[in-house]
Amino acid sequence: MKRIILPLIIFFSFLSHAKANQLLIPMDDSQKDHLKSYGLVYWILSNYDTEVDWLLNYRGGSFMVPVTQAYINECVIRNISYEVISDADGASIISFVKNPDANMDAVKLQKPPKIAVYTPKSTQPWDDAVTMALTYAEIKYDKVFDEDVLDGKLPEYDWLHLHHEDFTGQFGKFIRMRGQSWYRQQKLEAETIAAKYGYTKVSQLKLSVVKKIQEFVLGGGYMFAMCNATDTYDIALAAEGLDIVESPYDGDGADVNADSKLDYSQTFAFKDFSLVYDPYVVEFSNIDHTGQERGLVQQNDYFNLFEFSAKWDPVPTMLTQNHKNLIQGFMGQTTAYKKHLIKPEVVILAENREQEEARYIHGTAGKGFWTFYGGHDPEDYQHYVGEEPTDLNLHPNSAGYRLILNNVLFPAAKKKKLKT
Repeated sequence: MKRIILPLIIFFSFLSHAKANQLLIPMDDSQKDHLKSYGLVYWILSNYDTEVDWLLNYRGGSFMVPVTQAYINECVIRNISYEVISDADGASIISFVKNPDANMDAVKLQKPPKIAVYTPKSTQPWDDAVTMALTYAEIKYDKVFDEDVLDGKLPEYDWLHLHHEDFTGQFGKFIRMRGQSWYRQQKLEAETIAAKYGYTKVSQLKLSVVKKIQEFVLGGGYMFAMCNATDTYDIALAAEGLDIVESPYDGDGADVNADSKLDYSQTFAFKDFSLVYDPYVVEFSNIDHTGQERGLVQQNDYFNLFEFSAKWDPVPTMLTQNHKNLIQGFMGQTTAYKKHLIKPEVVILAENREQEEARYIHGTAGKGFWTFYGGHDPEDYQHYVGEEPTDLNLHPNSAGYRLILNNVLFPAAKKKKLKT
């Protein structure tokens, strides 16, 4: 009934703005639903032959597009704040953000990226922030897992998200939970896929998956990972050809000299790290800055977004668009990254300077891009296995979730020579 009545009401409102030809989606504090605004832009790009202007650093990273009744209808249905303005006002905004003295710019969004989420097909005891963000924003995605990756399906996609995943073959180091049905199911699934492709160990399977993902990025793909999919991805690359897995997980011991043999030249983000071999310690290396060494609790755990030059550094500027610069921290199996273990060419997008930790980092590899975001759920400070997923209807203006959706729209931007 809502979708029948609303267009009739909106139609008469639209007639009163017949001379107004631009639709502005503000992304500052005036926006009622920041997260669904990204979905609206994705919907426009997917269904109409038009471009959307992403106004970097203008009112929180607002969007502007030529107005139609259909767009206004969707704004009302999705509870998205919007402003109908004249062509002259729209041109004035573009002129303002293009001014050399303003740290702003306008980027054309042209084609929606085809999205894949790497996630196990078995039952999950935890949720995934990216999947929830995509679902809430009404952005389409496909699920892929090891078999799809090894069978060469990644080139069908533009953007790949790595679900909460351990790429070292140690099943998340959740050996203490081996009595849980979900643990047994995931272990069986991984071992079955490994055997199918001729691998005797899950760690060998995961390395092959990591290498395929690396090829995807080097060839021009966009990869976004969170939580322990970030550090374990790099660890697997550095440890190629080494046994870093202790006997409870693969039946034999790890190479005690593996640390000295790690090849950091293969990694995307991290260098000079050392491994945590104890199979009962739920950490993979010293990359992660978490636990008692941080000395933080929810009340004082925050991180700051960097401000970049919109005209000279458009990529990190797009990735940091927000209505807040100070963002509430949140924990995960991998929470944050020790800055001294990050490669110098990596762009730090957000940090807690007092803790000497980075929370959100980005870089290039070959023709592609990757972004790592520490923590599990931006609106659940310390998410436990088996907890109910976050209801994003309660967090439509989440600054932490906005960073995820910036990455989703980033590949839609018109390509031009980038400075980073």
